[in-house]
Amino acid sequence: MSKLNVAIIGCGGIALGKHLPSLHKIEQVAIVGFYDISLERAQEAAAKYGAPNAKVYGSYSELLDDSSIEVVHICTPNDSHAEISIAALEAGKHVMCEKPMAKTAADARRMVEAAKRTGKKLTIGYNNRFRADSQYLKQIIADGDLGEIYFAKAHAVRRRGVPTWGVFLDEEKQGGGPLIDIGTHALDLTLWMMNNYEPKVVLGTAYHKLSRKENAANSWGPWDPKKFKVEDSAFAMIVMKNGATIMVEASWALNTLDTKEAKCTLCGTEGGADMQDGLRINGENHSRLYMNQLQFEAKGADFYEGKKESMQDKEIRLWIEAVIHDREPVVTPEQSCVVSEILEAIYESNRTGKAVYFD
Repeated sequence: MSKLNVAIIGCGGIALGKHLPSLHKIEQVAIVGFYDISLERAQEAAAKYGAPNAKVYGSYSELLDDSSIEVVHICTPNDSHAEISIAALEAGKHVMCEKPMAKTAADARRMVEAAKRTGKKLTIGYNNRFRADSQYLKQIIADGDLGEIYFAKAHAVRRRGVPTWGVFLDEEKQGGGPLIDIGTHALDLTLWMMNNYEPKVVLGTAYHKLSRKENAANSWGPWDPKKFKVEDSAFAMIVMKNGATIMVEASWALNTLDTKEAKCTLCGTEGGADMQDGLRINGENHSRLYMNQLQFEAKGADFYEGKKESMQDKEIRLWIEAVIHDREPVVTPEQSCVVSEILEAIYESNRTGKAVYFD
């Protein structure tokens, strides 16, 4: 079987930490193309992960002009996601783009339209869907164990975890701070669990409170308040068309001990679930309340944890299989577009002080 030729655009942290190592493990894949604004970074990535015939390109347009490349992974700042993704789709490539889908909802919609127009596959890097707890919870929801989910919370809260490198603090490049960076993961996970993509109204707030502090405690060292152009925290209430309510909380810096990231809480008519301490399922049985805590480690024998696939490896493997076998990807562009539309509505609501209605 001939290998699938894959190229990477953007050879920074997310490419080196997730996409390239996971692609490199797949026998059916040859990583043949590399582009980055830093030639040296692209060359280093090619030397470590490239196939024997791999090339480093001088521009992403030059890479996309190569007809031998079938799949492109886009790992660039948010403001370039749409431009490069649409160009790649129109060049006949299948595309995996890192999250969030785009800087703006309008750009996200353009990406959906381009995928439909070209007939090429497009997916977005929402890797938290592929965790063992997420996969299990999705299955029991599909089995009806929670009933109708009518209240949920999307959690993306760090106490002090501001990324101080790259363009994370640049609103022009990123479109926002923790809400669009990590809140997007929690919101995607929550909507996917509920299988509900029809928002009615959003009310949101965003804050620049702790971002103004000098010499602040932070996982990656103090941030520069002068460069901190995005919110440090954001919160929202979303009411869906079917009446369900979702609360969103996202922060890089917040005075709280209740921290959790890329997790959700779900309340349904038959039961509930949360990811507070592992995965916990709660409900009522024979007039008694119960709580079950799920175990995802093998724990079958001393000194052996069992074989398990990381969420990143599973995400990339299933994406490549979707391309090879012509299946719909787990993360569809239509779903990801709704996430972007809600995020933008939260920012708009904060700017105007008013609720944003989707109709």
